[in-house]
This record gives sequence, C-alpha cells and structure tokens, in this order.
Amino acid sequence: METNIAVIGAGSWGTTLANLLAEKGYPVTLWCYEKDLAERIQQSKINDLYLPQVRLSKKLQATSSLKATVSEKQLLLFVTPSQVTRQIVQQALPNLFPQALIVSASKGIENDSLMLLSQVFEELLPERMHRQLGFLSGPSFAKEVSSGMPTAVVAAARDAVVAAEIQKIFSTDKFRVYTHNDIIGVELGGAMKNVIALAAGVADGLGFGHNTRAALITRGLAEMTRLGMKLGGAAETFAGLAGMGDLVLTCTGDLSRNRSVGIELGKGRTIEEILEGMQMIAEGVKTTLSAYQLAGKLGVEVPIIEQMYLILYQGKDPHQAVSDLMLRDLRAEAL
Repeated sequence: METNIAVIGAGSWGTTLANLLAEKGYPVTLWCYEKDLAERIQQSKINDLYLPQVRLSKKLQATSSLKATVSEKQLLLFVTPSQVTRQIVQQALPNLFPQALIVSASKGIENDSLMLLSQVFEELLPERMHRQLGFLSGPSFAKEVSSGMPTAVVAAARDAVVAAEIQKIFSTDKFRVYTHNDIIGVELGGAMKNVIALAAGVADGLGFGHNTRAALITRGLAEMTRLGMKLGGAAETFAGLAGMGDLVLTCTGDLSRNRSVGIELGKGRTIEEILEGMQMIAEGVKTTLSAYQLAGKLGVEVPIIEQMYLILYQGKDPHQAVSDLMLRDLRAEAL
C-alpha cells in the first residue's frame, strides 16, 4: 500500500520536509494555517511566505483543511510551533487513521504544563498509539536541506521498528537519518539548544568573540545534559546530533533565528521590538520560560538559561547578565 503522508505546518521546515518526501515519490498533503497561502502553494508550487526560493514537487498538495490533510494518511508529520501543537493535535485527533505513524519535528517545551511534546502527544493519543510515535531532530537548517546540502538527523522512537520505518521514509542520498531510542534526550536537546543559541547571540551582539561563544556552547551543553538526565534521558544523547550537533549549528549559524534574536538583544533592542519585526517564530523565546521553570521545579542548576530568562522576562541588562555569569563562585568543571 502506498504511504500517503500528511505534513501539518507549512513554515520553512515543514515545507522543506514535505517537499523532501514528495520528491521521493510519496503523495504529500501540506496543511497551512493561512488559507490564502495554501491556495498560492497549490497554484504556484512555491511557498512565497516561508520558503520562496524553492519550487515544490507536483506530488505536494496544499490545503487549509486540517480534516482533509490528516484523513486516511498512513504517516502524519507535525511541524507546528510547540505552543500550539496541543491544540492542533486535539483538532486532528477525530480523523486520524488508528495505525498511522505519527512523527513530530517540532522543538520546544510547552508553557504552563512544562511538558515535552512527546508527553503532550502521549496525553492526547490513545495508549495503543504511543508506540507509533517518533521524533525527528538534529542540526538542520531548512534552507540548506531544501538546497540539497548533506544533512544528518535522528529519528527517536520507543519501538525500534517504528524508528527504522521513519528512517527509511525520510532518508535520501543527501538527508541521512539515524535511529535512536532516547526520546527524552533527543527532544530536550532540540528544545534547549534554542535557549543557548539566544545566549550565544546576545554575546555576539555585545561584541564578544569566539572564546565567549565556545564557553557558552560548552557550558550550555552541560545544562542541557543535567536537565535531560534528571528527566530520564541518557547523557550520551547530548554528545550526538540532537544535542551537540544541533547546539553548535544553532549557536553559530547565520540562518539561526534564535541566534539572530539574541544578537539584537545584545545590541540593546527589546524583545518586543525584535519579535514584532519577525515573520517566523523563534522557539527559544517561549522555551526559555518553560525551561527555566522546569529546571526550578526539578532543582537543576541552569545559570545560562536563568540569565536568558532574566533578560527576556525581567528586563535585565545583557551586560550585567554576562558579568553575573562570569562572577559566579569558582568551582571544578563538571556536569
């Protein structure tokens, strides 16, 4: 039976993955929140809002009807902003094919509930569908994937057969997918690297150099690992693609939205001014709040994330935040 695929979320990453699958020959339906965007994609095969440089496959169909998108599909890929994923899954649930593979490529920690998205999916889906869940993460800018640049990511699932099936469906000669069984580690790495990337951007905006950035990446990785292990993730996951790989990319790449937001903060602009001028979402802004609160709830020390929280939500001066980080009590290096 041919695998019919639904991709829910037509931002740059959702559109890129939808097109990758369509170019492999799968029939793909892409759900767009904006009705006029769906109509333009359907007519022109170009997502002029989020991925204007790419002509999309003829096998990719676009619609703003969520019911039509998810009905009778064997695989559903959710690429929605983390803070609205719960709402969209709830809306899609009545029309899901009971045996469908469900893959999330979203990155974030839900505000208020402080849940990882895997926990959100498991809360909403019937228990019999939990083993059909997979999570795709790793260092991957949409623009580079859509341009055919070699990229490696991971697909994490509880069931090795499910992870292998996702690997087979998504892999191409330029997009390599590794399997993984640590859902928590893979998810948390993808979410928290956005917060550390904000901090790296702040340092760049303040005019600091490579030494500072290297320190932030390294100690940021320690914070990610500490929190991940507290939640049940494996330390070695954070040394891989979904941890260090995604962290390095997002903290150093010019295409990183989170780093770009941090740069503007470092230059003295307010977060309200920055976000008002952005079309795409920088997940790290809201994830900073939930990561900070989750770490506090679990008693995990996260000084970089704490300073980003104070900058974003308490109006702290970025210069003072860096000074406070550097003047913390001296100690041995450790996780």
